[in-house]
Amino acid sequence: MKRIGLLLTAVLLVQVGAVFAQAPKTSATVDEIVKSLAPTQAPTTRSLGRNLVPEVKSIDLVIQFDFDSAKLQDVSKPLLDGLAQALNTDRLRALDFKVEGHTDAKGTPEYNQNLSAHRANTVVAYLVLRGVERSRLIAEGKGFSDLLTPQDPYATVNRRVRITTQSK
Repeated sequence: MKRIGLLLTAVLLVQVGAVFAQAPKTSATVDEIVKSLAPTQAPTTRSLGRNLVPEVKSIDLVIQFDFDSAKLQDVSKPLLDGLAQALNTDRLRALDFKVEGHTDAKGTPEYNQNLSAHRANTVVAYLVLRGVERSRLIAEGKGFSDLLTPQDPYATVNRRVRITTQSK
């Protein structure tokens, strides 16, 4: 019985750790962003010498907008400034990125899809103003199709912007 209790406790701790590991960031340094998005060294096969498909990397950021709007709140601008700096570092400059807008499940799917697309476009426009080449960025609204916490679809943590590396 004691072993089962210990095993259940260990499983719970792993699950709690996974939830915290995936929590969107409200702040991050340029180095933290680079580390989250930079590809690991691409492995090669011995016989063929070709690169295998690189791992897709991403970071979830809490970017705040005015209610029912795609207008950025000033509190999120320092995080986006750091993101722009990170995307322009030597380690990330050769990569393309998808900027995904996500919502919680309040409202209709069509409404949230539209709002998330507008918010993703706002983030892209902000990054371009901060020196990131527009051709490296793809904006996509996801609505609430990819909830971070599906067990709580109305949780504020579901409202986020995800930055994902794109293979060329």
